Amino acid sequence: MRLLHTMLRVGDLDRSIAFYTEVLGMTLLRRKDYPDGQFTLAFVGYGDEAHNSVIELTYNWGVDSYELGTGYGHIALEVEDVYKACEDIRARGGKITREPGPMKHGTSILAFVEDPDGYKIELLSPQRRD
Repeated sequence: MRLLHTMLRVGDLDRSIAFYTEVLGMTLLRRKDYPDGQFTLAFVGYGDEAHNSVIELTYNWGVDSYELGTGYGHIALEVEDVYKACEDIRARGGKITREPGPMKHGTSILAFVEDPDGYKIELLSPQRRD
């Protein structure tokens, strides 16, 4: 078994694709409309789906927002330099919700970014994880 993708429901598919590709540097791997079901799926990631886990962005036609609830946590991305990644993300219009620095009660360097729909994305350095 392997992890294929994580699905996020989004309120504006083009805005979300722009965030994941232009701000976080992912690639749009595929996009398909399903007229009978009135939804569109777009898959984004850092590599092909055959060898990498990706994010599925689901846009249900006519739904422009969702309540995130309290059960969702975050997606984590490993980055070479958390401080530099935050500078780059901020320069590309991304929203940093937790500035880079050591994890509370640990040593891992991390930061958090928020996508246009309010989903949290953790940026982690490639060192030992606490």
